[in-house]
Amino acid sequence: MRRSDLGEFEEIVLLAVAALSTNAYTLTIAEDLERETGNVVTTGAVHAAMQRLEQKGYLRSAWGEATAERGGRRKRMYSVTALGGRILEESRAVRNRFWERILPAVRMEWN
Repeated sequence: MRRSDLGEFEEIVLLAVAALSTNAYTLTIAEDLERETGNVVTTGAVHAAMQRLEQKGYLRSAWGEATAERGGRRKRMYSVTALGGRILEESRAVRNRFWERILPAVRMEWN
């Protein structure tokens, strides 16, 4: 695996953007992360991670249409780039290889 410089929080933010598909913006990402992790996630932390991910080329963003629910303000929508998708696949493959190696031994210890 090539070095991706992808931290754990950045990885789950990138995964949330991919999972949310066309509805990925700061608030929905933070809400999704809170729901999935059970931890409080601030929009500021999400926004900072998304800026880093965009600088690395793993995300792209574009302004969405203004909505009445936001008082006529637009929101920045995010999507995963081809590079970001490859990085996620590489990360998943590495984790899966480790899980395949440790599960038999760990199951015995955890039971």
